[in-house]
Amino acid sequence: MRLLQLENSGDFRLTEDYNEHVPPYAILSHTWGKDTEEVTFDDFREGTYTDKTGYRKIQFCGEQAARDGLQYFWIDSCYINKSNHTELSEAINSMFSWYRNAVKCYVYLSDVSTRSDTEESFSRPLWKSEFRHSRWFTRAWTLQELIAPHSVEFFSREGERLGDKRSLEPSLYEITGIPVEVLRGNPLTQFSVEERMLWAAERTAKRKEDEAYCLLGIFDLHMPLIYGEGRENAFIRLEEEIGNRSKGANIYGNIHWMVPRAVNSLFTGRSDLLSRIQKALEIKPIFATAKQRRFVITGLGGQGKSEICLQVASLMRQHLHYRFWGVFWVDVDKPSTAEKNFIAVAKLLGHSIESVPEALQALATTHQSWLLILDNADDPEFNYQTYFPSGTHGAVLMTSRVAECRGYSPDAFEPLGGLEEQDSKELLLKAAGLSPELWLSYDDQAKEVVCLLGSHTLALIQAGAYVSQGHCQLHQYPEVYRQQRTRLLKFRPKQAQSRYCDVYATFEASADILEQSQSESAKDALHLLQILSILDSSVLTLQVFEEAWKNCKKIPQASSVKARDIDEFSQDHVSHLPRFMIPEDDTWDSFRLTQAGSQLESLSLVTRHNLDGYQGWSMHPLTHAWAKDRQDSERQGMAWIAAGCVLGFSGPNTRMWQTQERLLLPHILSYLDIKVNKAFGLAAKSVVTPLLLKCGWALLRMRQDSRLGQLIQDMFLELGQNPRELSEEFLPLYDLQARSLANLGRNKEAVMLLEQVVKIKGIMLAETHPDRLTSQHELARAYVANRQVKEAITLLEYVVKIQGTILVETHPDRLASQHELARAYEANGQVKEAIALLEYVVKIEGITLAETHPERLASQHELARAYLANRQVKEAITLLEYVVKIQGTILVETHPDRLASQHVLARAYVANRQVKEAITLLEYVVKIQGTILVETHPDRLASQHVLARAYVANRQVKEAITLLEYVVKIQGTILVETHPDRLASQHVLARAYVANRQVKEAITLLEYVVKIQEMTLAETHPDRLASQHELARAYEANGQVKEAIALLEYVVKIKRLKLHKGHPSLIISEDVLSYFSHQA
Repeated sequence: MRLLQLENSGDFRLTEDYNEHVPPYAILSHTWGKDTEEVTFDDFREGTYTDKTGYRKIQFCGEQAARDGLQYFWIDSCYINKSNHTELSEAINSMFSWYRNAVKCYVYLSDVSTRSDTEESFSRPLWKSEFRHSRWFTRAWTLQELIAPHSVEFFSREGERLGDKRSLEPSLYEITGIPVEVLRGNPLTQFSVEERMLWAAERTAKRKEDEAYCLLGIFDLHMPLIYGEGRENAFIRLEEEIGNRSKGANIYGNIHWMVPRAVNSLFTGRSDLLSRIQKALEIKPIFATAKQRRFVITGLGGQGKSEICLQVASLMRQHLHYRFWGVFWVDVDKPSTAEKNFIAVAKLLGHSIESVPEALQALATTHQSWLLILDNADDPEFNYQTYFPSGTHGAVLMTSRVAECRGYSPDAFEPLGGLEEQDSKELLLKAAGLSPELWLSYDDQAKEVVCLLGSHTLALIQAGAYVSQGHCQLHQYPEVYRQQRTRLLKFRPKQAQSRYCDVYATFEASADILEQSQSESAKDALHLLQILSILDSSVLTLQVFEEAWKNCKKIPQASSVKARDIDEFSQDHVSHLPRFMIPEDDTWDSFRLTQAGSQLESLSLVTRHNLDGYQGWSMHPLTHAWAKDRQDSERQGMAWIAAGCVLGFSGPNTRMWQTQERLLLPHILSYLDIKVNKAFGLAAKSVVTPLLLKCGWALLRMRQDSRLGQLIQDMFLELGQNPRELSEEFLPLYDLQARSLANLGRNKEAVMLLEQVVKIKGIMLAETHPDRLTSQHELARAYVANRQVKEAITLLEYVVKIQGTILVETHPDRLASQHELARAYEANGQVKEAIALLEYVVKIEGITLAETHPERLASQHELARAYLANRQVKEAITLLEYVVKIQGTILVETHPDRLASQHVLARAYVANRQVKEAITLLEYVVKIQGTILVETHPDRLASQHVLARAYVANRQVKEAITLLEYVVKIQGTILVETHPDRLASQHVLARAYVANRQVKEAITLLEYVVKIQEMTLAETHPDRLASQHELARAYEANGQVKEAIALLEYVVKIKRLKLHKGHPSLIISEDVLSYFSHQA
């Protein structure tokens, strides 16, 4: 140990290196400045130290030592040769004893001043504040410099004495949290390893290894230094040394370990959450603890909340910096269980008590660090605040199904969801007992099961156990689940069972809480749960209930009812609505509904969502399955009727249904997941028939064409009606069927049926009656689809005329008929008339309808088609890109309207030579249509046709030919040879043949097309002229130049009679003719 001696001349002299008989000395404690400012050992040897800023500290220490009658003093910055590793290691290992053996320790606080701005000396309030926040209290090495010396005196940067360790004792305890017994010199062995670690927890060092090395003296250890090993490794070595010194004693601080069971070996994932919990609960110095450390885990039963607590407790028991003196687990599921556990905790602490409050007081007054785990706080009616010990000491970890319990720790909580997909697959495969080497080969099978079970932790363990016990193979599980869902979700592993043993039991525990309650809100919650179980597990907006309430108020009392149609609701339907909707009230009151939902949410049976100002609820798929399976057949039937009444009264034609179709579609499909014959067995036909028809109209609007067709077929069967022989009594069903047939592309059948509907309504209703006009409108639409364009125009002009006399110009029905008339004009080649009418309709709808309204989008779509037909390609693209963008936000990707707009946009891209964009979009459309439409569907064939045209334009001729040959083949089985679509595909296929040098095949096909068109189309028809033009090109390519010229001369002659001089079609034919003539 080298010392510095102050000589009579005022100079400093470096002494020899003492090994023994060290003279009395003072020692300096300080915080280091910049490396360039501190005086080093080399500076002293070279005599270049007086100009450095750090020299002031040396000068102060020497002068103060002299005043205290001490000739020698020591400072760490300049008395250690740090280039000599052996000397440095010895110095650091000896540092604690050097400070302990010093006569005086002077703490020089460079950031504490006793001067105010006015130069007034010793401004106490000023230095007191600076003293509390001095950097000296945050540095790692200064911990031992405070504890080791018997005499520690504090000085300001001006060198004025502030006090000593004894006089400043209250402030030092408050600032550092170090007990006064330590400050007074009591042996450190009286304090646990954990407590001593705690004193250094918030302190840092420039070199991170020093945060461990600075504790060597605190634990009376010696250890070689390895700078570069990193903080974690340094602490690991320190811990090993402490363990060796303790000779097997418990150095972890876990004196008390009251935990019910070991960690489950299947525990998987949640690493980020575990880190967050440990961080929130970690032991902090007393001065840094302003409130009790807490963390709350909420969520659905069976997701592993308790297992996470076990894992946290185990990890914190093993971790050097997180160890608790005591870990206490209290099951608060029932007050009696909680009381028993709390009394056990108190007795473990040496207290003989008989009540929970006394036990809590025992914990609150235990100044060791402890962790209290409150498990299963699942009763929403119970105030769990009574189980939190008072004060800021200790840490509390709580698990609960009650979402509101997060209020006990607003800044540190986790609403627990399912595992990540990869973790879910790993857990499943572990539970199935499959070797990790085989996991990759089971990945796809595991992914399907994980998706099926919604990544629910307990369900995955049950599924794995079911497989491991040989009941089925992993790939068979999804099919077994669909057939035996209840059995599988009640299956219990024989070993390592959870608290409730199986998935359904853990959910049932939540239902038991509601069933045991006598409150109105609990009864409403159970009723709501039944209704939600019939619908889909996805988000259901509360607005559905409000709209249903509004419309049920319009139903007349039974005494005033005339004979009603089979699709109309009655008071019978009102009576089936859930009680919490209170149809008797004059204004909508959502209180009971919201309370019911809050009860379910509080038990984590539903999850709340906010949707444009309205709340909504969703359910985990397994909770949804349990909620349905727990009901007997009678209760399921009642729930089905009630859910149908809510959906039906909410009105598929309301604005809500138009804007929230994507959310509502799954609920309609789930509701209809019932055999129609079973549905008719649940209640009278007068109740069930309107429910199914309301759903049918919803499916029609949502374009669920196949599902609607099946529903109608089943209804005809159950009602004993012939689909082809119209009955007045069941007119609404036939009306729905006709529209369904049109959407399915069965246009002839739709026309025949609608003509009958219009005829009957013509007899029953006045010509101005809305229902009669609506049926005429639908018949006209069917005429257009069936290419009876003239009949459509005649009928629609009549409808528009009548509506013009009875409806204002903004009325939706009037605009819809004008829209349809424009479509008919376009189909008849009256493109300009179509554009004029559609621009008017779009203008009116732009004023009266929201931009997301389906009818407004439909009119814009149709106007874009008309623009395209009129060669206004850029206008078409601009409008269609807007329509497609809006539809993408409100319609599912399989919706026919969305696909139709994408189809037409692709056609516009082709016309604008944006071929690559067209191909990308059409390939997507064709892919989606391939999943929802049969191969013979006109829309699917039309998209394939246009995609093939785009391939031709992009010189992907082989792809075009392959696709077109397929289209032509399919059309040959469903369309007559004169059908325009069939002829159009043959025409494009012939063009592809020409491009692929299959000229003879092209000529054969085109001669056939031209022959058919000559029999069915006027000589001026554009399609006939286009085919003749293409045939002439094929003749020329085949060397039949004379035939080519003769045919083109005829085409040019007809076009000159039909088209104006500068028409692009005429110019192209004239140019080709000129070229052929020149070549000849």
